[in-house]
Amino acid sequence: MGELGEKLAADYLKKNNCRILASNYRAGRIGEIDLVVSDHEAISFIEVKTRTGKKYGTPAEAVTYAKQMTIRRVAMCFLKEKGLINNPVRFDVIEVMLTKEGKVLSINHLKNAF
Repeated sequence: MGELGEKLAADYLKKNNCRILASNYRAGRIGEIDLVVSDHEAISFIEVKTRTGKKYGTPAEAVTYAKQMTIRRVAMCFLKEKGLINNPVRFDVIEVMLTKEGKVLSINHLKNAF
């Protein structure tokens, strides 16, 4: 389900004039970022959360403080590695809601989520 959500999020971003710079970018043992995109304003580091219901809260609520800190550390590695340290950055969450059969109910892009 997570893989499907990431693909749907990437398709959504492309349709909205974003350029995918990386997907599933990993910085050693530090962690991973689902998507890194450029939207001509900033480089966005995006965590994608996919759910079939809100029984345990919204997808964005699953991005804990600890996960946010990991994403920030991995983002710094990406920026250093690519020589983009002086570019404006943003941390987003994309919530993908699906039916149990895998059909898209909604895609919600939360810019500057943390």
